[in-house]
Amino acid sequence: MGSVKQLDNVRAQAQLLTQVFRIEEIALVYGWSMGAQQAYHWGALFPERVARIVAVCGTAKTTEHNQIFLESLRSALTADRTWTGQRFEGIPEQGFRTFARIYASWAASPAFYREQIYLKLGYESLNDYLWRGWEQGYRKRDPHNLLAMLDTWLRCDISDNPTYSGDFDRALSSIRARTLVMPSQTDLYFTPEDCAAEAAKIPNAKYLPIPSIWGHRAGNPYQNPEDAVFIRSAVKELLLAA
Repeated sequence: MGSVKQLDNVRAQAQLLTQVFRIEEIALVYGWSMGAQQAYHWGALFPERVARIVAVCGTAKTTEHNQIFLESLRSALTADRTWTGQRFEGIPEQGFRTFARIYASWAASPAFYREQIYLKLGYESLNDYLWRGWEQGYRKRDPHNLLAMLDTWLRCDISDNPTYSGDFDRALSSIRARTLVMPSQTDLYFTPEDCAAEAAKIPNAKYLPIPSIWGHRAGNPYQNPEDAVFIRSAVKELLLAA
């Protein structure tokens, strides 16, 4: 468990595109969160094939601060009594509950909770939001898949491969694509400062933070029309640019 890296995911995607769909050049790779991490991998691994990248609320390398958050999720889930040290024998009831609450605390900003945006979304209370908006969703998932997701996220680094041999700055500078770096101004996972630092090392990058209090969830604005309009407008501009 936990052996897959973003590198493996992107190589599998590349194989699918070339061998099944016969697609060699890509006009745009768009990704949010871990999808943004994959978008950066596309740009670094196949610089000659990718024309544009939109990386929304994600980084090319998981920071140490982000790693601590991910380790807290892993610890919460595996602290459940159903965890044997290798797998879950049963449903991790308490593990799911704690996992969901840690996730919810980081996914949105303090301002999101201060303004009680969840009430505008139809939830009756904070506890209702945590239960219906978060915990119920995770209970539908296999906990082993959640651990695999965490491990993949933990080890994201576009330079962790034979092409760049750990030289992160060289990997970033090798991206040729027009790159739109779009963090949320209030993201606690992939902070705007971390995203700006990476953008500065990508030759054709534009740094454009999303002015939102939705935190990380600004990048997946299915409940948030204002942020959706901002993102769509930026992507349209990138596509129309010469």
